[in-house]
Amino acid sequence: MTALSSKDRLLQRIADRSAHVGIVGIGYVGLPLAAVFGAAGLRVTGLDASAERVAAINAGRSYIDDVPTDVVAQLRADGLLDATTDFDVLSDLDAISICVPTPLRKTRDPDISAIMAVTEQIAHRLRPGQLIVLESTTYPGTTREVILPRLEASGLTVGVDYFLAFSPERVDPGRTDWTTRNTPKIMGGVTPACLETARALYETAIECVVPVSSPEVAEMVKLLENTFRAVNIGLVNEVLLMCDKLGLDVWEVIDAAATKPFGFMKFTPGPGLGGHCIPIDPLYLSWKLKMLNYTARFIDLASEVNTEMPRYWVQKVQDALNDAGRAVKGSRVLALGVAYKRDVDDVRESPALDIIHLLHEKGALVTYHDPHVPEVQVEGLRLQCEPDLDDALERADCVIIVTDHSAYDWQRVARLARRVVDTRGALRHLTDRR
Repeated sequence: MTALSSKDRLLQRIADRSAHVGIVGIGYVGLPLAAVFGAAGLRVTGLDASAERVAAINAGRSYIDDVPTDVVAQLRADGLLDATTDFDVLSDLDAISICVPTPLRKTRDPDISAIMAVTEQIAHRLRPGQLIVLESTTYPGTTREVILPRLEASGLTVGVDYFLAFSPERVDPGRTDWTTRNTPKIMGGVTPACLETARALYETAIECVVPVSSPEVAEMVKLLENTFRAVNIGLVNEVLLMCDKLGLDVWEVIDAAATKPFGFMKFTPGPGLGGHCIPIDPLYLSWKLKMLNYTARFIDLASEVNTEMPRYWVQKVQDALNDAGRAVKGSRVLALGVAYKRDVDDVRESPALDIIHLLHEKGALVTYHDPHVPEVQVEGLRLQCEPDLDDALERADCVIIVTDHSAYDWQRVARLARRVVDTRGALRHLTDRR
């Protein structure tokens, strides 16, 4: 009888659901991915440097809004999900998805140190029949130029002994219409066999897997998606600045333009960019192109506009206080919402943090309220959510709406606040306003 190849053995284990899947990094991307693999009947082990996260998973608790605790508890009860901080488990896994953070350094160049550290851990334990899929956002070429050489040092052959692919995460926290399961998944393999095995694994848990010709294409897809959003947000933020100069209501302009049924896609202005992707991903692409002696002008300009928005809104707070005969210094300013987007608890890269920091630097007595975020740290300043929203609104000399959570009663906010700076247009449709 002919022995099965590494590829055929892996495909067989995927098909009969005996494959053991590992998720390295069980945060906003990794935990939802672990949940859908577990729901598909695959045993999943989460690996994370955070002992707190590991303990929560093993106790059947979730720490991410998009994955309910009862889902984690059921997967634990069914023996389909566990977690560990011990990387020795890597040698037992059939498939490994890498979902670690890839932030920017202070110099605004990519920090892929977490990817490299995980790759080294995998390389030391790599065995025939394993599939490695990178999901962390990065620049085109990372999978082939950074990960592949380290795995090749093991002496095993990619596409024959083990398999390597890139599949960018497309998580949008807080959404219930598009989730990890039904959002189409891009997949690019280093070899055709790599693509085949990666596609087979992900199709067990995700409704639509979209194959592309290479990891570089898949890496570029992710950067294009979020560069598209960053550039258009930059454009509409600049339109807000233009309308301010022209004395026009930017929200009326945008709403009217959005009635066009073709050739226009609605984006809205705000306090700046936040989250784990849009403020960062385009700069990965810009950095890569600079290495090739090319300037990504749209990206750089959009980044400049978006980065300056917190300062613009702080100036609006200062103007509102000046109109009332008050200085910023010593005034009580309430930031309404600190999460980077509506109805989530994620403060990563949130422009609210910049706004709070800038106001604090000017001597304002800054407090905040956010129903999703009980505590926040801003440049060493630790703040806790105001316990009584009505009282906080009445005491504030100025309220700045930073995140338009759906839990807020905007009519009540407008009635109780002395003066409001609205970065999201949350009050634009109200008829009873001060």
